[in-house]
Amino acid sequence: MRHRIAVVGSGPGGLAFARVLHCHDHPVTVLERDPAPDARPAGGTLDLHEGLGQLALDKAGLLAEFQALSRPEGQAMRILDADGTVLRDWRPGPDDQANPEIDRGQLRDLLLGPLDVRWGRGVTQVVPGTPDGVLVHFADGRQETFDLVVGADGAWSRIRPAVSSVTPHYTGVTTVETSLDEVDNRHPDLARLIGDGSLAVYGVNRALVAQRNSGGNVKVYAQFRASLDWHTDLDLADVEPVRSSLLALFDGWAAPVLDLLRHGTAFVHRPLYVLPVSHTWTHVSGVTLLGDAAHLMPPLGAGANLAMLDGAELAESIATGSGDLDEAVRAFEERMWARAGRWAKITMAGLERLVSPDPAEALALFDQVQPS
Repeated sequence: MRHRIAVVGSGPGGLAFARVLHCHDHPVTVLERDPAPDARPAGGTLDLHEGLGQLALDKAGLLAEFQALSRPEGQAMRILDADGTVLRDWRPGPDDQANPEIDRGQLRDLLLGPLDVRWGRGVTQVVPGTPDGVLVHFADGRQETFDLVVGADGAWSRIRPAVSSVTPHYTGVTTVETSLDEVDNRHPDLARLIGDGSLAVYGVNRALVAQRNSGGNVKVYAQFRASLDWHTDLDLADVEPVRSSLLALFDGWAAPVLDLLRHGTAFVHRPLYVLPVSHTWTHVSGVTLLGDAAHLMPPLGAGANLAMLDGAELAESIATGSGDLDEAVRAFEERMWARAGRWAKITMAGLERLVSPDPAEALALFDQVQPS
């Protein structure tokens, strides 16, 4: 008997789940509120780790295709002092495949493949325990039932309330994101400054990070400690006042570094929220969570990787298990909670050191994880 399974959200975790089930010839319904895959910008670049995201792709039979698309050179990391002094300039070896980069849009398209996604199907609520299974309420008023609903719908999950009353809390660190387009042609000096991968500059309670994407595009992230209402006197849609405010915040930093902000286009406010480090819940038959919906943590390279491995492992549990759906989900949750708890501690400690009163903490952290 084939179970009726739905996954809510077409991010990396939800698609990895669906794609691995598809590999095992198990039907799955992907529910996504966006009306189309290109309805909004896909986001920046992701580094997929050998034992996490790459393992998930291997389970989905997509590792070779990923390797053809990925950018191993994107693993390069350059760290500058606020005065522009180069403190570290790490470059990967020719065969280094530990954490190659891939654009989110490319990864999405790779995972989508033959999957049948129901676009424009926003979920507002799920109700477990009905006589016919888990009842899914859609934004358009329709309803449908499934044997299992997997919440892969991110930080502000609509599925999470069915299993947990916990909501994300603000870390005290906010990010403002901007972009540089065609950097090699339009801003060759910045292109050389950034290099092939990422550039990071750390100051007192603030940082500037630039990451190369494909096609000469660069994402720039200004990170700083501030209250949630720091921007109350700003219209975040008004580019020049936001730019001026950020330049004032980083006043005194080297001119080439500040050019990352001077040449940015639109600015997007992204305060960093997290779930508790040891977030778990009492198992609810027919509903589970994965990725940010289950274990939202600081964006330090683990989130998408964990979400993808969550999805792949849950799918394998279901497809290759005894046929007892509830047993497969329970076993998955126990493994996920243990792994996510370890990574949540690592990333929370990392955020404390990367956006710190002592910039030397960020450099020391880099030397720990990537000795020069």
